[in-house]
Amino acid sequence: MHRLPLLLLLAALLTACGNTTATERPAADQDRPPNIIFIMSDDHAYQAISAYDDRLIETPNIDRLADEGMLFSNACVTNSICAPSRAVILTGKHSHLNGKIDNRMPFDTTQTTFPQLFQQGGYRTAMFGKLHFGNNPKGVDDFMILPGQGNYINPDFITPRGDTTIEGYATEIITDVTLDWLKENGQGQEPFMMMYLHKAPHRPWWPTPERFAEYYEKTFPEPPTLFDDYSGRGTAAHTAEMNLLDHMQYGHDSKVYPEVQAAMGDELKPNMEQYDNGFYGPYNRATPEQQAAYKPTLDKIATDFEANWPTMTDEEKMRWKYQRYMQDYLACISLVDDNVGRLLDYLDESGLAENTIVVYTSDQGFYLGEHGWFDKRFIYDESFKTPLLVRWPGVVEPGSSSSEMVQNLDFAQTFLAAAGLPQPDDMQGESLMPLLTGDTSSWTRNGVYYHYYEYPAVHMVKRHYGIVTEDYKLVHFYDDVDEWELYDRKADPRELQSVYDDPEYAEVVDRLKSELTDMRAYYKDSEKLDRHYMQFRGE
Repeated sequence: MHRLPLLLLLAALLTACGNTTATERPAADQDRPPNIIFIMSDDHAYQAISAYDDRLIETPNIDRLADEGMLFSNACVTNSICAPSRAVILTGKHSHLNGKIDNRMPFDTTQTTFPQLFQQGGYRTAMFGKLHFGNNPKGVDDFMILPGQGNYINPDFITPRGDTTIEGYATEIITDVTLDWLKENGQGQEPFMMMYLHKAPHRPWWPTPERFAEYYEKTFPEPPTLFDDYSGRGTAAHTAEMNLLDHMQYGHDSKVYPEVQAAMGDELKPNMEQYDNGFYGPYNRATPEQQAAYKPTLDKIATDFEANWPTMTDEEKMRWKYQRYMQDYLACISLVDDNVGRLLDYLDESGLAENTIVVYTSDQGFYLGEHGWFDKRFIYDESFKTPLLVRWPGVVEPGSSSSEMVQNLDFAQTFLAAAGLPQPDDMQGESLMPLLTGDTSSWTRNGVYYHYYEYPAVHMVKRHYGIVTEDYKLVHFYDDVDEWELYDRKADPRELQSVYDDPEYAEVVDRLKSELTDMRAYYKDSEKLDRHYMQFRGE
């Protein structure tokens, strides 16, 4: 294994082929378009950022972006699953138009991505970290990306000069490469657009050995809905396979040695074949020295498990799994926060901060034990909503916030507008510039569209689409069921009771159904397309 020098990455500079109009750009420095750094983590729940909620973890560095910029409290996604979310962000188009409806369907490579438009417009572009699909990112001059999901420990990378493996921890390596690139290119004549993309905190949640040991000693508050029985919801919630007790794996997720599991006999369920190498797959990537650093904590987990598991009730097992989940998941987030701090510190020290837009988000939300779940996929808030924080000195008011319904669909057009670059007519989002600049009267959207497709598949969340406003959420689950749900987001923020059949909400249902029909037509989605994708997958 070796560290690939950054100088071996492709360093081509492309000639600007687009025009920018300075008067269209409300940047602090009108003589130079703003730099843009887009930071995205993977499966980072908004509940695990202290600017949103400080009950689980403190994230002082990510919080700096809220203190010095704008926090969006109703930011959300169009399709809560990794690769489709990234395709939406890159193209500014819903999944049914960019082709990436789920993690299996191919991305339509004829689509234009916003990095291509920045490259054509005279920006230097770069991407470091997790893309998740494809091995040749479009529109980036320099890149080093993880293949597929990537690995936390001694990760492999795809580069313009071939594949390489780098010894170390993924979050820190991605940051090292990002900082190296900024030091080489950040002060050049061209503005830059950089995508700094973390694998963390995606499953299976391996932090560094030091943070692993530290967080194993912590205890975290349980969500009020940890033991939700889904009595107020339909079939989809009852049949999903993402319950902590029933579906979280012992070795892959809780880091129990497989040998210890085997000694327990057949009681340890589930034990899905796809996770048979879930422990040793990541662990065996470590060098002997790294394994030795992990071992004391792994031994403690095994000792605790052997001593207590056989006599635990199901309720106690659920609580044990929740704590193990939070210990590792939040440890991974603490490392993301540390490394975001490294980046922000460099921007301040180098003088780049004052003309650089910094965005922090996740590819979607995530369940942290709410409703007894982990993972994402549903239109319900914990997976539907995503963190979004934007700092732009001299433009965005420090400490400001917005509760407007904004989506990852909007990012491409927002970045293009901020840079003064043309926005293609076929993009489907809306620039967030009115909200970022305080011109809220120019923002007219009052609802967003969501469509999830990946079923049957891991976690078995049924296909559904819906409309979400600040007040209500109307959802249609379709194909092997035909069920509707309605949630009053203000009266029932935990979304425990569908009021679709409540006569008091009949007028709301009728209105939202009509708006949903109009919205599906506006975004060019249809039942015909739904059938097309099912047939394409051989269903």
